[in-house]
Amino acid sequence: MTEDLSGAHLLDELVTWFGRFISVTDHDDLRLLALWTVHTHLVVELYTTPRLAIDSIVPESGKTTVLDHLERLCHRPIKVASLSSPALLQRMLEQEMRTILLDEIDRSLRPDKTGVEDLLAILNSGYRRGATRPVLVPAKGGGWDSREMPTYAPVAMAGNNPNLPADTASRQIRVLLMPDIDGTVEESDWENLEDDAIALRERIAEWAATMRDKVKGLDVPLPNGCISRSKERWRPLARIAAAAGGDWPAITHKLIETNIAQDAAEREAGLKTLPPGMVMMIDLHAVWPNGQVFVATRELVPKLILHNPDYWGAGSPYGKPLNETRLGRLVTQATKLTSIRPDTRGPRGYSRSAMEPVWHQLGVGRIQPGSPGVPGKPGAQHSPTISASTGSSGLSGLYATPTGREPTPLGPAVHILPAGPGHCPECGCHASTQGHREGCAAECARVFGVIERRIAKYGPQLWSDIQRSPQGKDRSILAANWAGWLAAGRIVELDGDLPRFTINEHRS
Repeated sequence: MTEDLSGAHLLDELVTWFGRFISVTDHDDLRLLALWTVHTHLVVELYTTPRLAIDSIVPESGKTTVLDHLERLCHRPIKVASLSSPALLQRMLEQEMRTILLDEIDRSLRPDKTGVEDLLAILNSGYRRGATRPVLVPAKGGGWDSREMPTYAPVAMAGNNPNLPADTASRQIRVLLMPDIDGTVEESDWENLEDDAIALRERIAEWAATMRDKVKGLDVPLPNGCISRSKERWRPLARIAAAAGGDWPAITHKLIETNIAQDAAEREAGLKTLPPGMVMMIDLHAVWPNGQVFVATRELVPKLILHNPDYWGAGSPYGKPLNETRLGRLVTQATKLTSIRPDTRGPRGYSRSAMEPVWHQLGVGRIQPGSPGVPGKPGAQHSPTISASTGSSGLSGLYATPTGREPTPLGPAVHILPAGPGHCPECGCHASTQGHREGCAAECARVFGVIERRIAKYGPQLWSDIQRSPQGKDRSILAANWAGWLAAGRIVELDGDLPRFTINEHRS
């Protein structure tokens, strides 16, 4: 094979191509685009295909530009702003494999839009080879027959921070774009670029044709933690990298590790979105008195309210503070456990030996996520345990020992902040995908700095409002009140990547 047709050379060339025209927050996103583009030419042999999410938090960031390039570089692309009939997509796929490019999904996949449920069902099922859904087709002699039609196809979706269902989002890998405010990328002038793009696509297709047998079923090493849905997303791209050779297996390994770390950080910081039963089990684990084998329900209720007042207190979304009845109902729904009374005259409550197997199965205790009411903020003091028979610490799961002996307490757990590219050194969050934890010193400083820089442009009235507030100019209070000001209409959310301040003339 010539150098021009080596897989590593083609991927490098694609990275350079995308970098000329697309502004990303992380150079690795260009590598991700290159791998995904090549995989569309081998998708039949790869068994699964990740959905490519082309995302940004503001308009004019180049999402449609990315789709324009994918339209010229991917295998048999079809670019649509929306689909009038989801069945039309399946009829096209029945004829041949296509690469589906969906634009403006923040509008076209809105939950209230007609046909969205069917389209999402196609997107969710079609990431794995062999997937089908029934479609009504005209029958001979009139009427309709149901026929299974394929849904398997690579899909790229572009939108401004779309709110996708969790099952759809779990099948995607994400590229984050930013506006090119410094003019560092070239304009995509297709009158001059078209021939070069077509030539590049033909070289990709020629290389892919020689790799079909090699990538089919290829066993590739994956990082620890790349399992289940994550494995289905990343293994096809790892197979492309392995076939290409050069530095690409190592590059892809790093991409996967970064994604796994981001997913873990998002789960840790997103505890508010968990079902109430799961929040209850996490918080019970956090407030359970160290070394106590039984705790009465009436003792747990005030501990939970104190630990997580936003979720269990009077100001909770439920509208009233937690009581013993609701605690019991949530525990039963989440675990099928009911309260017990060890002493016929004593209060009802729960035993630690009954809770620990549930905590272990739910993964509670394997990490120290902090209070779910305030994502990522350290919660109540907690001492992990160590099994007397196995030596397994509570940081890797708490469970009853086979002999029934009580766990041996260790000292207080140390919360280790996530680290790595893109993580805030103060709060540990991945800033581009999660933002920052409430009260983060780095984010407080950034927000306050924005206020100081923009106050001259938008007038002194907002500054007067801030100084009249009870909290005055305290940086942590300013950051904490940010969401409240947005909700009250006192500021307008975005101007590029910075907040845009204005005074609502009709505010109270």
